[in-house]
Amino acid sequence: MHFLSTYQRIISRLLLVSSLVVTGAMADEVVISPIEANTTSNNVPTVGPSRPTNIVIMIGDGMGPAYTTAYRYYKDNPETEEIEQTVFDRLLVGMASTYPASVSGYVTDSAASATALSTGVKSYNGAIAVDTEKRPLTTLMERAKALGLSTGVAVTSQVNHATPAAFLAHNESRSNYIDIAQAYLTTDADVILGGGQQYFTPTLLEQFTAKGYQHISELSQLDSVHHPKVLGLFADVQLPWGINDKKAHKLSHMTQKALDLLSQNKHGFVLLVEGSLIDWAGHSNDIATAMGEMDEFAAAIEVVEQFVRQSKDTLMVVTADHNTGGLSVGAHDKYEWHPEVLHKVQASPDVIATRAIAAEDWQTITATLLGFTPSEVEYTQLQTARMQGNEPFAIALRKLIDIQSNTGWTSGGHTAMDVQVFAAGPGARLFSGHQDNVDIANKMFSLLPQSVQTP
Repeated sequence: MHFLSTYQRIISRLLLVSSLVVTGAMADEVVISPIEANTTSNNVPTVGPSRPTNIVIMIGDGMGPAYTTAYRYYKDNPETEEIEQTVFDRLLVGMASTYPASVSGYVTDSAASATALSTGVKSYNGAIAVDTEKRPLTTLMERAKALGLSTGVAVTSQVNHATPAAFLAHNESRSNYIDIAQAYLTTDADVILGGGQQYFTPTLLEQFTAKGYQHISELSQLDSVHHPKVLGLFADVQLPWGINDKKAHKLSHMTQKALDLLSQNKHGFVLLVEGSLIDWAGHSNDIATAMGEMDEFAAAIEVVEQFVRQSKDTLMVVTADHNTGGLSVGAHDKYEWHPEVLHKVQASPDVIATRAIAAEDWQTITATLLGFTPSEVEYTQLQTARMQGNEPFAIALRKLIDIQSNTGWTSGGHTAMDVQVFAAGPGARLFSGHQDNVDIANKMFSLLPQSVQTP
């Protein structure tokens, strides 16, 4: 079929390295990024060495093309004629297919896709950096660490969720959260930031501390961390939704601290940053919360974009692992979409539901937090859902927001859509055009140092 063996992938990686040598990519030169033909003052400068010292891979979990399109209109200033560019528009260079190994068909999950992005090898849905025979695969982080680089992850899910796990660990199932958390002890990762407190027992945390890790549990404590290693677990499972704390930009804060800490290694680093909760909002068909998570991720991208601009030796590659929810920007045969509705929503539907269920004057609270007043018929439907509990009420609220904004969905799961690729910095031109997700990994592998970096 359309799947290459592990052996063939290794050969393709060697051929890619050879092509880099032939084209002179090993030498210092001026790198022209794929976007330079349409350069604006906002674009990241592309003058610098062709081989980066640092690589930042950023993954918008579930962020199919409709999400970045919706985000553009969500951020548009309606008082101007022009529709303003977003960071995604500035950095777009290509597309990528995401299918898993043939045993899992055409629609990937986060684990198989993250395995492809971290190892350059296709595997089955649920696999954490193992092949279809459940044998461990060398990850980008492992290779970087072996070469003397620093490594880290900053995510908004639990740190042992599928995507970060596939970059740091090996397991036959993404569901083995406890085993994956335990495996992080042997990764020697310099920075681990996100949620997931419930998976790290006091004994395990003591083991991390014994290995030299600073363990922190409040985001504010990041300001007191001045050197690696650090294990920051800031929530029981996921971090709070961005829509419920719009000024916090927790992922941006974690990303900036990770860059500050990892850049202390003169030989370079590899950092994974994931906007994990875009996917979670997509699974719930929650457009208001999804746009909040897109805003959170976009802000983190701009933090890295600024770092790339200043350092000149850092490559950033941004992509999605798959598309979630089958988001439609416009629906029901209407040629319209209303992002202004989303700006008025003051909290995530699950929070609105919790507050409204606990209050006698639930209609007033619901209308205030939604930013619009439902009709009598809609209030009747909401009342029926409210009597059934928090989740049915939250679902009814999401559907009501969809109607008001004219948003559509085709699924509560993933779809097989190709995803976008964004890049800037040394080596960015390699990621232009169409590619597969394993190609993204192989290109990043090829840009790592070719020999161990000595102190």
